[in-house]
This record gives sequence, C-alpha cells and structure tokens, in this order.
Amino acid sequence: MIRLHRRTVLLILAPLFAALTILGSTGQAHAAGYRYWSFWDRDGGAWVYATQGPSTARPSDGDVQGFRFSVSEDSRDAAKPRGAAEFATICAKTPARDGSKRVALVLDFGTDADAPSGETPPRARTACARVPEDATTADALAAVAKPLRYDTNALLCAIAGYPRAECGEQVSATQPTATPSDTARDTSDTSTSGESESGGDSADQGPSLGLLAGIGAVAVLGAAAVWQTRRRQRG
Repeated sequence: MIRLHRRTVLLILAPLFAALTILGSTGQAHAAGYRYWSFWDRDGGAWVYATQGPSTARPSDGDVQGFRFSVSEDSRDAAKPRGAAEFATICAKTPARDGSKRVALVLDFGTDADAPSGETPPRARTACARVPEDATTADALAAVAKPLRYDTNALLCAIAGYPRAECGEQVSATQPTATPSDTARDTSDTSTSGESESGGDSADQGPSLGLLAGIGAVAVLGAAAVWQTRRRQRG
C-alpha cells in the first residue's frame, strides 16, 4: 500500500482549500438583486405587497397605496414605504366629490445606498389624488407624480422623474441595501386632483462556469500530486 507523506497530503489539499475559497466568493458575487419601484397596498396598519400592477389595480375611495424604490431580490425581502400612511391625514385637504374618488399615495424614493450612481433620491412625500371612479392606481399616480416613465413591458421605471434612466437594473447583492427599519427622510403632504409595474425576481442559475472550472482544476492538481508521489516512490 502506498503511504503518502504529510507534505504530499498538504500538496493535494492546498489547491482544494484555495479553490473552495475562490468558489465561495464567486457564489456571493453572482448573487444579485434588482433596483426597482415596488408597489404596496395598505391593509389596516400594515403594508402588503400588491398582487396587481398599478396599471390594473383599481383602488376605492379612501384607499392608501405606496411605492418604494429600493434594491431587493424579490417581494419577500422588498423594503416597504416609510413615513405616515393615514388616509385622513394625507387627504385632509381634499374633500370628497361626486363622480370621483380619492386615493392616498405614499411615495418613498429610497435611500442613498439604493440610488443609482450619480443620483440622490428626492425626499419621501405623500399625495392625495382625486381621480374618476374607474381610475387605476397608475391614473392616480399620474395625477400627482409626473413625469412617470414605463418600459415597453409596462414596467414602472420612474416616478417624478426618478431615477433618470435605468429601469429594474440588476445589481450585486453585496451592494448595501435598504431595510424597512431605515430612518425615513422628512415627508410633506401634498394634495392634488386629476387623472397611468413593478417588480423583479431573481432565480437560482445553477452551477456557474467558474464553479465547474474550479472543480476540474482541483481534480487535475490532486491527480498530478498523487502521480508525482508514486513516481518518486518507484524511483
């Protein structure tokens, strides 16, 4: 039976440990999230991730809905809108009117950490949109937060012109992200009347080419070390 010297064992294991370290860091680098506007419904005293997009949701008079710009992997870890979210407060200066409805909107532009490079998020604010009874949330948003920007798939890209260019950008998960407990910026209520989607989930992509190449490299180096040892012993 061939007995391996301690030095030989280390020679075999060293590249394995190195490869595992590299592969571990590579896996973290490939993890990603998306920077986008998430859409929320106010249910009692809590925010609930909306089950429809703003272009199809039709809120009722007295509803409160929110939008939050942040980096997240999916709806399970999405940051919620911050600040005041009471209909009576937001729409206090907008009286009811026949043939229309009032929708309270909370617009949270996120944190500096979540902002695209070179941009600073505006202050969070609230608005009361008075719109026709059959209006969608997008209609209400367009009444109080122009300019809006959508992509060709009707994904909501920008509210009040923020962000300037990108739309649902994929970013590294190692970038600092906002959490619901982040300190909110000062908010100011605005009321207006008048009468336009969000999301992005990341999925596991399976073993990367780097992972497969690393495993192959470890196997080759290990085999070479064993062959070299056997050669020396035979000599």
